[in-house]
Amino acid sequence: QVQLVESGGGLVQAGGSLRLSCAASGRTFSSYAMGWFRQAPGKEREFVAAIRRSGAALYYADSVKGRFTISRDNAKNTVYLQMNSLKPEDTAVYYCAARDSDWGIITVKGYDYWGQGTQVSVSS
Repeated sequence: QVQLVESGGGLVQAGGSLRLSCAASGRTFSSYAMGWFRQAPGKEREFVAAIRRSGAALYYADSVKGRFTISRDNAKNTVYLQMNSLKPEDTAVYYCAARDSDWGIITVKGYDYWGQGTQVSVSS
C-alpha cells in the first residue's frame, strides 16, 4: 500500500500561482503512476493531470493544458502540480492519487490510493 499526503493549497488571486505537493510513503514510489484530480462543490471529481511511473509521459485535462505542470521526484517520493495563471474556475479540493500501472491513469476509477485533498481557492 501507499499513503499520500497533499500540501500547498491556499487562497490566491486570479492570475496567481500555487504549487501542490503530494508526499508518498509505503511501497516504492516509482512503482506508481501518479495523478492529480479536483472536485468543486456540487460537481464530480475530475481528472487534472497524470504522470507515468518513469515520468516519461504526461497527460493533462484540456482545461489546464498550458497552465499546469505535473512532475515527480522519485528520490523524494513526491509528485508536484505547478499551477500558473489560476482562474476562479480552478477553485476545488485537489487530490493526488496513485496507481500501480501506467494504464488507465486519466480516469478516476483507474486509481487505487487517494490522499485527503487540499483546498485551492482562486478569487476574482
